[in-house]
Amino acid sequence: MLFDMETLDAAGRYKILTATVTPRPIAWVTTVSEDGVVNAAPYSFFNVLGHEPPTLALGLLAGQGRFKDTATNILATGEFVVNLVSEANAAAMNVTCIDAPPEIDELRLAGLTAAPSHAVRPPRIKESPVSFECRTLTSLVTGPRQTAVIGRIVRAHVDDAVIQDKERCHIDTPALQLIGRMHGSGWYARCSDLFQMDRPSWAEWQRNGHPPGGAG
Repeated sequence: MLFDMETLDAAGRYKILTATVTPRPIAWVTTVSEDGVVNAAPYSFFNVLGHEPPTLALGLLAGQGRFKDTATNILATGEFVVNLVSEANAAAMNVTCIDAPPEIDELRLAGLTAAPSHAVRPPRIKESPVSFECRTLTSLVTGPRQTAVIGRIVRAHVDDAVIQDKERCHIDTPALQLIGRMHGSGWYARCSDLFQMDRPSWAEWQRNGHPPGGAG
């Protein structure tokens, strides 16, 4: 089935993207408005982009007739924190999805703790196992009130309980019990069904007598 993404309506495009690009990691973003109001909201159009420098990207969808509070705050201040979501925090994260007015502190609403950051003004979520303090490198309005933000990670907080070797930066990833966003309304995935494959090398590929490939 071929879908013309240039002529399909917005709801159809959204369904195709969210039903196929899965699981998606969740950025539980905390920001502060110019008036000092803390905002927290989860976004699953999110991933890391590189490590030199460490960067990540957020896709911030449009609100009802305006930028969402997260986009408004990031565009105004240039700072934000991306907190990752563990299964233990799923219910609290879901509370922060609420369509509350801008003056409402979603962290307080969800019974979460705002912990001070080290290098940026927005707080991190204390209950989150991983938090990245970020400063905006660039942003781009990609549609009506839809924004892409690339941020540089300036500090990373990781729960002591999952650190295996601090000097070598080894982390017990399964112990984080992170969840991801799936298809449809309200569907999430656990990161518990894992498998491993070794990356092949060209020398080994040739030693094992595999065909070279290339243009036919």
